[in-house]
Amino acid sequence: MFALFFERFGPPDVLRVGELPAPHAGAGEIRIRVMAAGIAPVDLAIRAGRSRSGIDLPHIPGVDAAGIVDEVGAGVGGVAVGDEVFGAVDVKRLGGATAEHAVLRFWAHRPGALSWAEAGAAGTSVETATRALDRLGVGPGTVLVVDGAAGGVGSVAVQLAKARGAEVIGTARPDSHEFVAGLGATPVAYGPGLPERVRRADLALDVAGKGSLAELIALTGRAERVLTLADFAAPALGVTISTGELGGQPDGRHGLAAAADLARRGRFRVPIQGQYLLERGAEAHAAAERGPRRGKLVTLLADRQRRLPNQRPNGYSSVGEH
Repeated sequence: MFALFFERFGPPDVLRVGELPAPHAGAGEIRIRVMAAGIAPVDLAIRAGRSRSGIDLPHIPGVDAAGIVDEVGAGVGGVAVGDEVFGAVDVKRLGGATAEHAVLRFWAHRPGALSWAEAGAAGTSVETATRALDRLGVGPGTVLVVDGAAGGVGSVAVQLAKARGAEVIGTARPDSHEFVAGLGATPVAYGPGLPERVRRADLALDVAGKGSLAELIALTGRAERVLTLADFAAPALGVTISTGELGGQPDGRHGLAAAADLARRGRFRVPIQGQYLLERGAEAHAAAERGPRRGKLVTLLADRQRRLPNQRPNGYSSVGEH
């Protein structure tokens, strides 16, 4: 199968396009013909070598994907070959999603309201945001601060919190305030001095990981009311850092179906900042590293899927069996 991959850790230019063996669905899994694959922060960390545990080389980046089911593993119900789905892969066991085929570890049916690009970028952002909101106990009447509301996870967290009946205050750079307001949050300036700019807050979610935890504690009144996804200084301040199932914590997989239902009702979208063809994968990773972002970046594979099965794209190299 064709894929974007790297054979050594490093900067974006280690990425190239070639052929690798295709994965297959095991028990409890499904395989998809990938139409779009998102670019998440963990993808950048793995490629750069900052998170190598359990990663074999060559490695295909991409934890998020959307596509058409072409294999259904044993014990899987509620989905059939030909269904359109979106979700996330097990990168440590089977590699990533920026390829012709990917095996999903959790998924939901793609609603027509989400484009392939939006669905392909949604998986881990929805899972992460759902997990965080669950752990914080966000519900009707909650006043929640999302610190870093314009990014991939932040923009999703704002919408899911609003759907739960919360009032959301989103921090962002001034040029992103209109974008954050469009998501349903009250925008405020990002950076030091947050307690002076926000009237009150019951809970706070730190998505950015830029050293705001002390101010978020002061704003909410207690460290237990603050959750971070990215600041590893959190334990010293009594703040929980949510790492998902890798840290033995409950996940938010149920959030995919809920987000899909919200999308069908016109209450959820996945903001996409940029779309790249597979051949521009290195450029896409470089753009993701530069930041700041309003939403997600995504790699599109739909054009490749229109090729004949025995037609090899020009310029591809081969690694392993087709």
